Amino acid sequence: MERSKIVVLDFGSQYAHLIAKRFRMLGYYSEIALPSTDLEVFENCKGIVFSGGPSSVYDEKVPEFNSDILKLDIPILGLCYGHYIVHLGYNGKVGKADVGEFGFAQLKLNENVKSPLFEDLKCEQQVWMSHQDGVLQPGDGFEVVGSTKDCPFAATQNLAKKRFSLQFHCEVKDTPCGNQLFENFAKYCGMEKNWDQDTVLQIILNQIKTDAGDKNVLLFLSGGVDSTITFALLNKALGQDRVLGLHIDNGFMRKNESANVKEAYHKFGFDNFIVEDASESFLKAIAGLTDPQKKRMAVGENFITVRNEVVAAQHLDESKWLLAQGTLYPDIIESGGTKNSNTIKTHHNRVQGIQDLISKGLIIEPIRDLYKDEVRAIGKKLGLSDELVMRHPFPGPGLSINVLCNDGKSWTEKDQKEFDAAKDELNRIELNMFCENCTSSLVRDVLPVRSVGVQGDFRTYRFPALLTFKDEGDGFYHFPKKHEKIEQCSSTITNAAKFINRTCIKLYQNPKFKNEDLKLQEGYCDRRRLDQLREVDNIVLTNLHNSGWYDKIFQHLTIDLPFASCADHATFVLRPVCSEDVMTARFAMLPADLLSKIVHEIAALDFVDALYFDATNKPPATFGWE
Repeated sequence: MERSKIVVLDFGSQYAHLIAKRFRMLGYYSEIALPSTDLEVFENCKGIVFSGGPSSVYDEKVPEFNSDILKLDIPILGLCYGHYIVHLGYNGKVGKADVGEFGFAQLKLNENVKSPLFEDLKCEQQVWMSHQDGVLQPGDGFEVVGSTKDCPFAATQNLAKKRFSLQFHCEVKDTPCGNQLFENFAKYCGMEKNWDQDTVLQIILNQIKTDAGDKNVLLFLSGGVDSTITFALLNKALGQDRVLGLHIDNGFMRKNESANVKEAYHKFGFDNFIVEDASESFLKAIAGLTDPQKKRMAVGENFITVRNEVVAAQHLDESKWLLAQGTLYPDIIESGGTKNSNTIKTHHNRVQGIQDLISKGLIIEPIRDLYKDEVRAIGKKLGLSDELVMRHPFPGPGLSINVLCNDGKSWTEKDQKEFDAAKDELNRIELNMFCENCTSSLVRDVLPVRSVGVQGDFRTYRFPALLTFKDEGDGFYHFPKKHEKIEQCSSTITNAAKFINRTCIKLYQNPKFKNEDLKLQEGYCDRRRLDQLREVDNIVLTNLHNSGWYDKIFQHLTIDLPFASCADHATFVLRPVCSEDVMTARFAMLPADLLSKIVHEIAALDFVDALYFDATNKPPATFGWE
């Protein structure tokens, strides 16, 4: 008998698979399908969810949709883009909203409307928004269940048609009531619990055996959580004699990282791996590159080159070996790897060389349909230690994507025009309400570098705002006493500004220099800058470990900016974040005493001209800056 299911239609959202994952974690089997799929897919389907997506419904090129799906007598829940599709299907109108919403919003329920979707929930709820369009006129027969300050039709329903739609994303953890909404929807659909973690693990292990066949598997081991757990899964499914791990020191590792990885693997009992120092090869591959996408692609392609060299050196028969990767679903989504998704950044495991191997059936990716928290749960089920499972994520390109580069001559007239526009925007935004207790005025500036972000499922490449609060007199700066003011300032800026997608707070600036002394310098990702970054990054991580805060946050990134008094110096950005699934994140507020200790130790390094704190959630900013 076929398992009952909830089908999620993927309109290209970053969050489509996250919706399916949420249902699975709640115990309900769910599958992903294209919105153009045939109706036979919905056999034994109890409920349908329309995901969000990067398109506007009025764009020329939108995801193909089988409108007959709306004629099915099956409950449907539309989210964000799916919210629009539901209303358009019943003669509603959609267009550009008066105010876009990115980040947190307060949903107020209509006390005069009873909704099975909001059963057992309070009349006010925190929700997570990421949209620029909105429903302008609800579809026929729809009633308003809830609204936010800037979105009058944030939650709607048509009970006669069994249709529900939400402007916000209830699949992300930043909508705390999200699981209850999905639970209520599953209950309304008549779904029974039919999915658990043991089932997931067994499916992965069986799939590895099927995909591998009689071949052996070579795996790139970065030492991060994803590749480590992939390694453990391969070993369990195939045995250590059929699996070889390859840890490449690409020159982009953290301080002493390769030695620590080797020790941790041996401690757990992994002996089927080798370590290859290919740092010179990788540094040469990215020499002189400044474009983040080209840099990522160069790193990814060089992994293939090094892989081929190792295969030859180890005398491996290529006809008997597959290449494995610890690819997660967010990697695929952000690389534009599903039919309707938008490319946010090119991951090293999705460059052309890898794509060619995938098309030939020479790549195996056991955890490609999972998210970080699911992978960690699998790791614990396999018996891996917290030392391996709970390490902060560390991508294959390592620190190379934390070093922003500049050739000193590519600043265009367009860059200057948009930079000036960003400054004008920032100065016009009302922020005084958030810093009335500051004893000196808030100083606003814009950094002359661009960083990657994601807003409404689209990739953005915009400038970061820089806020300076009260000067304590020794060159160090502090946050407002109430931390929520930082978040309010940050979200207000990024919601209102067209050319800004991050907000940073100045922690320190060398008192020898005035603001105008710091300029954009020519700088590339070379060994000198990487070594400087390693020192700063090590100070942060050491203090996080010693204070117990390493385990309280999801990840910390240290970013190196070529913005300084001279080419040999740099400015650094601290980027601690809290997240569960990588798709959304909040910047992590560290205790004042810990932050002060970190700042003073970094400021003692003679090459540090300034230190900033990235106070931006995801969205609108990604974790890293490239």
